[in-house]
Amino acid sequence: MPEFRNTVVVGSQWGDEGKAKVIDVLAEDADVVIRFQGGANAGHTVVVGDQEFVFHLIPSAIMRPGKICIVGNGVVLDPIQLLKEIEEVEGRGFIVRGRLWIAENTQIVMPWHIVLDKAKEAKAGSQAIGTTGRGIGPAYIDKVARSGIRACDLLDEKALLAAVERILVEKNLILEKIYGIEALDGAKIAAEYFALGKRLREFLTNVPLLLEKAGAAGKTLLFEGAQGTILDVDHGTYPYVTSSNTVAGSACCGSGVGPTVIKEVVGVVKAYTTRVGNGPFPTELNDEMGEKIRQMGGEFGATTGRPRRCGWFDAMVVKKAVRVNGITGLAITKMDVLDDLEELKVCIGYKLDGVEIEDLPTQIVDLDRVEPIFESLPGWKTSTKNARSWEEIAAPARSYLERLSELVGVPITLVSVGPRRDQSIRLR
Repeated sequence: MPEFRNTVVVGSQWGDEGKAKVIDVLAEDADVVIRFQGGANAGHTVVVGDQEFVFHLIPSAIMRPGKICIVGNGVVLDPIQLLKEIEEVEGRGFIVRGRLWIAENTQIVMPWHIVLDKAKEAKAGSQAIGTTGRGIGPAYIDKVARSGIRACDLLDEKALLAAVERILVEKNLILEKIYGIEALDGAKIAAEYFALGKRLREFLTNVPLLLEKAGAAGKTLLFEGAQGTILDVDHGTYPYVTSSNTVAGSACCGSGVGPTVIKEVVGVVKAYTTRVGNGPFPTELNDEMGEKIRQMGGEFGATTGRPRRCGWFDAMVVKKAVRVNGITGLAITKMDVLDDLEELKVCIGYKLDGVEIEDLPTQIVDLDRVEPIFESLPGWKTSTKNARSWEEIAAPARSYLERLSELVGVPITLVSVGPRRDQSIRLR
């Protein structure tokens, strides 16, 4: 394949970093955008002019005319949600057909996945992970257990019915005996999803072959991740993680390309830190400052509406993201949220039992009790929202950005000072 600067964009904290906007901006220079993991538990918000779109499955670049958008095989696909998004985008005057493709071997989120997800969380009570209840974890479980249903399986009515009835023998037993939930009707589900399959048929394709041809034709690829590095099922704060690999390496197996195709990795971070759901959060602010950042930043989940936990920028978290993703550039978002603060703090390290440590502890109980080492930096007390170049950013704000870059060892490629496309400053 010819030499191109194909790029992976990944969240480098606990998700909600603003990846959708970064993808939308970078897509200006790309031809094909591929979502490679996760499911409808991700909420990606894009603002185009005076219109706001929240995507859960369709790649964020669908708003840019002429760009090809792909849902890769690493995604677990809720067909009802996808078709809803297609209708919404088309209803606002954008062309989707002929531009959106779905890997034919993508796993499907089935009704029992959603029911089991919600039932398990409810039963766990205070020990719940804090999932979105969209069936993502159970769908990935069935994928690995080789008992999942793929997009291509929705096209054969007889085979689909047989598969659903076979799977429900076990699932209904779990629902009834463990959770006290009424058994699901296999024939009804099979008929509904066969109908959905007929509507999806025109979007299904062999994605690895499509991407190979795109590369041979000189097209540039942009890979879109969901959630964030510290929610990765292997490298995150397990078990308070998502059910997929969110790191850059997942772009290859989640879309069907080899690692030599990837040339750049952009890590997206907020100028502060947020987290949704349960799990450790060393720099969390459970005070007036945390609430102020939440309100100023509109920190409420795009998928669930849940308030996000807010805290200071954590360089330890981002350095881990740099390490496991091979990040080559940082996209820093929501700088404008900090415009009114007199003073900011940045976590530059952790102490555990009085001893400074090099990385996030693997054991959750240890990460829960680390002592953040903070450095104070002056605020800028002036709006950054109208800045359109590096020079137009206030000097103290530039110093803050430079310090973040220095701490994590990666240059800044983009700074976002608001939700709109034009509120973006590209540096490389």
